[in-house]
Amino acid sequence: MKYDFEQRPDRSQTDSVKWGGLKPNELPMWIADMDFKTAPEIRQAMQTKIELGAFGYEWPGDDYFNAVADWYEQEHGIRLQTEWMIFTTGVVPAISSIVRRVANIGDNVLVQEPVYNIFYNSIENNGRHVLSNNLKFDGHNYAIDWEDLEQKLALPLTTLMIFCNPHNPIGIVWSAADVQKLADLCARHHVVLLSDEIHGDLVREGASYTPSFAVTGASRDNVISLVSPSKTFNVAALHAATAIIPGKFLRQKVNRGLNSDEVAEPNLLAIPGTIAAYEHGHAWLAALKKQLRANFTWAAEQINTQLPQVKIVTGRATYLMWLDISAISHDSAKVAAYLRQATGLIVSAGSIYRGNGHDFLRINLACPAAMVQDGVGRLIRGLSAYH
Repeated sequence: MKYDFEQRPDRSQTDSVKWGGLKPNELPMWIADMDFKTAPEIRQAMQTKIELGAFGYEWPGDDYFNAVADWYEQEHGIRLQTEWMIFTTGVVPAISSIVRRVANIGDNVLVQEPVYNIFYNSIENNGRHVLSNNLKFDGHNYAIDWEDLEQKLALPLTTLMIFCNPHNPIGIVWSAADVQKLADLCARHHVVLLSDEIHGDLVREGASYTPSFAVTGASRDNVISLVSPSKTFNVAALHAATAIIPGKFLRQKVNRGLNSDEVAEPNLLAIPGTIAAYEHGHAWLAALKKQLRANFTWAAEQINTQLPQVKIVTGRATYLMWLDISAISHDSAKVAAYLRQATGLIVSAGSIYRGNGHDFLRINLACPAAMVQDGVGRLIRGLSAYH
């Protein structure tokens, strides 16, 4: 089947966070949702459910958990046990719930800056402290500072680490050795490893990512993986995700927290939408990744040719491009504001991700080629004119 990645659905008259309330000529390429219709197989499953006309209470059954397990076996080459899984209404609600359940008020929750900004909300809004093992940047690539990481894991008040796997906004696909070493260090220092794997299906090229639940040895009982079809299939408003927790004791603790916080019950479309995505979405995802590769290749050629002062520092995963603008400015918030005012292009200021994000912009390339061309053109004009 040929899927349509050329037409952009018009969401301007909907409740879209991305497209609502824009001024004329503004082009949003910031928040991480896609400007493609989701797979027709998912839309059909939702339509069938709506046509039933009865929407009472629901609960995920074996068909839901088997669909998740099937997906990971076929897409990532690892079969997980269905008893490891708990349904939850989203990765972010689950993170906040787990922060409250696993870490105590005043504890350190370790992250690796620059990293997804909502992690900070989940930590700080719940009275815990952000402690960062900043990723090392050599001007071209990022890497884990292992010595600093172990020192901070060893602190008595560090009880939880939130790992971004693959990494947002940088797009790093962590190696199997990195994931295993990280899990082993966390277990050694009695720190629970919470792995946000929402971008795991979006490795554009090369080998798949390594889920944290795939680590071996005793460390596996100390990890929590959070997965969802939301980024993969552009169904963020579906509010469906899965916590994968091999360790029985940790799984029971998280399960109590998710249910106490009322973030473990599906809406009417969450189950049929997720099952359709995971059982019938393989071909659509392959076509999506082909389109993303074309978008990234074109954008990189234009930026490298016309904006030599900007460096692309982007890994193999996500549909988000991470741009080093340090040769232009060390104030990415100011540059992002200028781009919006001068060209109408809306991108994310890297400063919201902390760490060295003040030197970066993040732009979303999950959109039709014509929109990529428009947005990158505005980016080039704006940064070329910026003083």
